[in-house]
Amino acid sequence: MKKITDLQGSFALHNGVQMPYFGLGVYQSEDGSEVINAVKAALNHGYRHIDTAAIYDNEEGVGTGIRESDVDRKDVFLTSKVWNTDQGYDATLKAFDASLKRLETDYLDLYLVHWPKGELSKETWKALEKLYKEKRVRAIGVSNFLQHHLEDLLTSAEIVPMVNQMEFHPYLVQQDLIDFCNNRGIQYEAWSPLMQGNIFDLDIMKDMASKYNKTIAQIVLRWDLQKGVVTIPKSSKKERIVANSDLFDFELSEEDVELLDGLEKGKRFGPDPDSFDF
Repeated sequence: MKKITDLQGSFALHNGVQMPYFGLGVYQSEDGSEVINAVKAALNHGYRHIDTAAIYDNEEGVGTGIRESDVDRKDVFLTSKVWNTDQGYDATLKAFDASLKRLETDYLDLYLVHWPKGELSKETWKALEKLYKEKRVRAIGVSNFLQHHLEDLLTSAEIVPMVNQMEFHPYLVQQDLIDFCNNRGIQYEAWSPLMQGNIFDLDIMKDMASKYNKTIAQIVLRWDLQKGVVTIPKSSKKERIVANSDLFDFELSEEDVELLDGLEKGKRFGPDPDSFDF
């Protein structure tokens, strides 16, 4: 099991870059004061990882939040993603420049291909490799890539993705995919760890929260970390941002980790990577 220490702990990517294993996601956080205040609250509380994307339409606010926080940019692990309509070699390079401009930064810590787009994603990946070689981004990866998408990409990739960000929660564990990524040094990362709120309806989660005297969210997020999965729960409320990070004074037993693993249903609350085409 990977070592879990505190809110600013990290997992090492296969290129040696340290990726904080806990961060703030800003999907559906409105640009302007909402996302600015969320980013500031997270960073000032001790978070060091912020995850956004071009399609979220809040990169400007994220950049402002970082600058207005008490934390230097160099101490923040900042992720963004290239959207489907910007995939392809030249379009990706332009999209990257546009993201940097909106964020008002001169580099990213991680840049991801947001969704697989077949052969087009191979051209997108070549652009990411160029950006990485030019040291304009510290790490590159993918999002929503199933095993066959990864295998296809690896037929032409010079650089193995450092990260694969996937929908991940007790109803969608996909252990075979986690194992595939681990065997190739690809760090697994969770989006929608709380099942878009549906996790709170499960009796088993209520029982486990009572057992550990923790919230359901804290149980699930701790499970992510103990499985070696980076996690980025989204919230725009300061009190929830603080509560979500209160994960380092307890540990789930191996039996309870396995119990949550056993809830696997292959159920998605987000789009299916094999059919999503926007």
